[in-house]
Amino acid sequence: MSDVTTAQLRTDVLSGITVSLALVPEAIAFALLAQVSPLTGLYAAFIVCLVTSALGGRPGMICGAAGALAVVMTSLVVTHGAEYLFAAVVLMGVFQLLFAAFRLGKFIRMVPHPVMLGFVNGLAIVVFIAQFGHFKMHGQWLRGMALWTMLGLVVLTMAIIYVLPRLTKAIPASLAAILAVSGLVAALGIDTKTVGDMGTIAGGLPSFHVPDVPVTLETLRIVLPYSLILAAIGLIETLLTLNLIDAITDTRGRPNRESMAQGLANVLSGFFASMGGCALVGQSMININNGARQRISGITAAIFLLGFIVLLSRWIETIPLAALVGLMFVVCEKTFAWGSLQALRKIPRQDAVIVVGVTVITVLTDLAVAVLAGVVFAALVFAWQHAKEIRATVTTDANGWKVYTLKGSLFFASTASFMALFDPKGDPEHVVIEFRDAKVVDHSAVEAIDALAARYQQAGKTLHLRHLSPDCLEILDKAKGMVEVNAFEDPHYHIADNRLG
Repeated sequence: MSDVTTAQLRTDVLSGITVSLALVPEAIAFALLAQVSPLTGLYAAFIVCLVTSALGGRPGMICGAAGALAVVMTSLVVTHGAEYLFAAVVLMGVFQLLFAAFRLGKFIRMVPHPVMLGFVNGLAIVVFIAQFGHFKMHGQWLRGMALWTMLGLVVLTMAIIYVLPRLTKAIPASLAAILAVSGLVAALGIDTKTVGDMGTIAGGLPSFHVPDVPVTLETLRIVLPYSLILAAIGLIETLLTLNLIDAITDTRGRPNRESMAQGLANVLSGFFASMGGCALVGQSMININNGARQRISGITAAIFLLGFIVLLSRWIETIPLAALVGLMFVVCEKTFAWGSLQALRKIPRQDAVIVVGVTVITVLTDLAVAVLAGVVFAALVFAWQHAKEIRATVTTDANGWKVYTLKGSLFFASTASFMALFDPKGDPEHVVIEFRDAKVVDHSAVEAIDALAARYQQAGKTLHLRHLSPDCLEILDKAKGMVEVNAFEDPHYHIADNRLG
């Protein structure tokens, strides 16, 4: 084994240990949010992290119990109980496996960059705000010395993480910070909140468990909507996180493989009485910032997490929450795309609106709604901009015929502009429309060509349509007889039309 490989292995293992510590409070918090026991969240973090790290398409990305999913799960658990949640998680995994089987992961590449920026900034804010929940005890905000002690330990943790890399990189700064603050609290007997205050993490190995629900259509009716929503949110958050890590590491993950691994992980989670999960931006950024790039980092995190549950719960429960809060604050600071704030004044206004809009919607509602809104808005802007680009150059050929040479894309948004280019009443007897430099995209475009042909027929004029694709000719109606077919020169492209399906 070469020195480089040995160094990378050490980096990944140490980073995995750090990530495992960061997974504990998050998994417990999300489990409590979903109204299930802490172990339900911890087992989910172990199973999902292990399976996706070993089989997924993005080495270095960390998956586990997630807050975005826990919010959706709460109403199902409150209304029908935890067993229905386990059934929903199994079905959620099945949907994700189908998503992978149909190779739909490629569509995540179509998410515009402004949406990605909004996603990153929104999640950084959400994770940041979530940490303030640790400043409460029994539902009440900490006060006095308890508050100042926790704030001091948070600042100390952050200072170590920022300063230590300037001195040495032999150990991940985040792991060193957690160990140093934990040692300080233990040595001085400082009274502060610990992981144990969130609930015990002691337990055994996860055991196989078939969800105790009746196998009926009524059960399917109950869990199906939740499963679809959970599958969508899980895949969106995971694949966007995959894109983010791709950009940071200048590598390329495999979305379909990651979808397959996540689906399998969630099916197993449901059958081992846990709440399932998806990618975690915070823990993934810890791992990537520590220099981890291999699968071993996530596998190490999962194994150590299980070790905490089975063997080391008494020690892990003594870790000050302030150390983990400080770590997550640093993660949020490094995740937030600060450069996007300056760029807002330089980029096109519509892109700035998308960045801000996706950020705000992510914070106020959930990730799936934010990304969908961002993609739809970006698509509408794209359609509007391209609708204005349809134009025509008008000339007269040797026969005295008027020739309209079109340029641009003819589709649903540009049909009105297309129709306004022509003057059937004022044009000469013969008119040519040249489509060599234009592209007919959809059924609305074909309908517009037919409608224009009808106007020229009513005006008693002869219309000639040149260089249309065979697809256009197949579905034209009134204008079919006006097309001049040239098999050697006519373009070949497909139209989005159900009649050709």
